Amino acid sequence: MRIGAIFIISILMASCGIQSIPQARNNVEAATAEVTNQYKRRADLIPNLVSTVKGYAAHEKETLEAVIGARAKATSTNIDPSAMSNDQLLAFQKAQGNLSQALGRLMMVVEKYPDLKANQNFRDLQAQLEGSENRITVARQRHIEAINNFNNLVTVPPSSWTNSFFYHYDKLPQWTVADEEKKAIESAPKVEF
Repeated sequence: MRIGAIFIISILMASCGIQSIPQARNNVEAATAEVTNQYKRRADLIPNLVSTVKGYAAHEKETLEAVIGARAKATSTNIDPSAMSNDQLLAFQKAQGNLSQALGRLMMVVEKYPDLKANQNFRDLQAQLEGSENRITVARQRHIEAINNFNNLVTVPPSSWTNSFFYHYDKLPQWTVADEEKKAIESAPKVEF
């Protein structure tokens, strides 16, 4: 009788999130690390891009300095996945959004210099930067999914009951778009032929 009760309790505990919640928390931390990794990859490429553009666009100093400043700010803002707060995530997102906007302005400067666009080194760097942006998008999507899964486990019964009894985790903040990025999205240029 005792063994049967232990077996039933074990099955109930396993199905109520006793393992799922910590695994989901670990997945969120891994997804956060991947997002950070992809942003670092992008930040590492930027000095090469800027130095390539500098030779062609020496008088576009303000744009280049904005990219360098935004990169410095983005690389100095980190998030700690084990203690992620909404404010910490917002600061990280804002720094990365500012860098994205500065890179967008840099690419508009490039349009003025056809010789630069024809330069093989620049084209390679531009392709790598585009690849980085795609990797960031994928990493952010996986991060969003991991947070959604975790939040469901800690708020939706029956696993939320297990969270209440054993873990006491709060919902994690979800990835959002900073106000500056929302404005940029709303005023996106139109392509007309």
